[in-house]
Amino acid sequence: MGAVRKTKTQSVDPQTPPAFLGVTASARGFTWRERLASERHALATAISQRHGLSDLMGRVLAARDVALDDVPVFLDPSLKSLMPDPSSLRDMDKAAARIADAIQSRAPVAIFGDYDVDGASSSALLARYLAHHDTPSRIYIPDRIFEGYGPNAAAIETLITEGAKLIVTVDCGTTSFEPLAVAKRLATDVVVIDHHQADEHLPDVHAVVNPNRQDDISGQGTLCAAGVVFLVLVAVTRALRQRKFYGDTPEPDLMSLLDMVALATVADVVPLVGLNRAYVKKGLAVMHARQNPGLTALADAAALTQAPTPYHLGFIFGPRINAGGRIGDAALGAKLLSTDDATEAHRIAAVLDRLNKERKQIETQMLEEAFAIAEQQLATDPERAIIVVGNETWHKGIVGLVASRLVERFHRPACVIAWEKSGDGKAGEGTGSLRSVAGVDLGAVVRAAVSENLLVKGGGHAMAAGLTVKRDGLAALDAYFAKHLSDASSSARAISILDVDAALLASGATPELMDLLDRAGPYGQGNVQPRFVLPAHRVKFAKIVGEAHIRVMLESGDGARLDAIAFRAAGQPLGDMLMSAGGMPMHIAGHLRRDTWGGREKIEIQIDDAADPRRCTV
Repeated sequence: MGAVRKTKTQSVDPQTPPAFLGVTASARGFTWRERLASERHALATAISQRHGLSDLMGRVLAARDVALDDVPVFLDPSLKSLMPDPSSLRDMDKAAARIADAIQSRAPVAIFGDYDVDGASSSALLARYLAHHDTPSRIYIPDRIFEGYGPNAAAIETLITEGAKLIVTVDCGTTSFEPLAVAKRLATDVVVIDHHQADEHLPDVHAVVNPNRQDDISGQGTLCAAGVVFLVLVAVTRALRQRKFYGDTPEPDLMSLLDMVALATVADVVPLVGLNRAYVKKGLAVMHARQNPGLTALADAAALTQAPTPYHLGFIFGPRINAGGRIGDAALGAKLLSTDDATEAHRIAAVLDRLNKERKQIETQMLEEAFAIAEQQLATDPERAIIVVGNETWHKGIVGLVASRLVERFHRPACVIAWEKSGDGKAGEGTGSLRSVAGVDLGAVVRAAVSENLLVKGGGHAMAAGLTVKRDGLAALDAYFAKHLSDASSSARAISILDVDAALLASGATPELMDLLDRAGPYGQGNVQPRFVLPAHRVKFAKIVGEAHIRVMLESGDGARLDAIAFRAAGQPLGDMLMSAGGMPMHIAGHLRRDTWGGREKIEIQIDDAADPRRCTV
């Protein structure tokens, strides 16, 4: 059973909004607050009245900072209204012209991608585009364990030796100075298409298209790599059209590629704002048409029979594609998405499905061990700023997943390290992955630790980072983390807020409401899914199902009922509260969703939190 976090007693600031339904210490230790700030209530009313929407929809849109005049575009995001001129990105025209040159001359192109979903999707996007133009290409995905992230000198030299006349890196390359210098030395052009943060200094290559380079003012920094690749393909098509290339060769149907862009956008957890929302909304429609043999095979392998949603992209498709990079062949995802052979697609999808099941088994074992170590650490030091755990038997490809689960359970940053096996217990290095909570900038601390020579290497951003550390340097690193993260971590734990959009009765969870909510989607990072509270609903029964999930039946005072499920809640404070409710009323917070299990559609609530009304302040 996980450790129960004690809530600190805090003085009430008169400027602080009151707790929603008086919940100041929920099952998960949160204070519930209304998401819509009081000063935006008038905007919510105006949205409802001007655009003929319900009061609830007005509140949802206003709470997501949708301006009064932007409501139509927000509810119907289109590429036409949201896509910028690709040339607004730095080096775009140079990159498009060079790729167009390769297409016109049918010169072999090497595509160097990353091993995650964004890298696989980006690689497949470009490979499919080149194939349409009868331009030979080869995708190269580095091995996560043996080659690490991004281009390496040996691979670049091999690609050139084997005939590549142009190398295009996707979802990587912005900081690959030395490996890409090899291509320069061998007189081979490189085009970098990326989205990661960049320093002022860039590699000496033909073009670097990255909306997050410091001199790019396009405003497209929220795009994932596949989103940037799509803009590049628009620019290349325009360049070829201007050269009057298209005659016998038809222009490519770029819209048909949006399923892969949508997959990468959701799986890479970039903000679903602006162009990204259009990518996902239109891409889901393309995916529903089952045009990509790889995605069709993956849906079949996962027994997905309903129209795909962002949930399916993030939790059904994404993990299976990532499983190849984590514990199998890193190139499987790109092969799956780029093949037109249905038989081959189903073979690869079956392999990825099996690898994902193996990944789950490995993750489960690692989680049990990591949770045990973490609980020991917190029993000794309840105010510990960051959980740091490691083991020689842990898989490098899964440490990030375990770190995320530690953060979810213990509400503080976590670092999970897979150590190299060594006889003396001191030698060797460890590969670690870190995840954070809002308000704690892990990336800055990791970069500072590198400059202090406490790490072999490391980097990342505020919420996620990676590192390599020597085993005999772990104690010093742990002390450094404690010193520099203590205040921020403590403050983050003291201000644990669960945002709520509105209260709702079970009888209000109707298909009509779901249709309205769907119009404000897709939901994800940057456009959070609405969270509702079912106030004082009786828990009619609760039982453990599947992998530590808890299924519940809720009943309102008027007798209306609603199915509910709390994922991974068994043995946790939330699960304990639900299992011991005994028919008593509970405040239940969660997200509404459609469930089509067994071919019959119903609406249920996915429980995020719960609170006992008897313990709430009023």
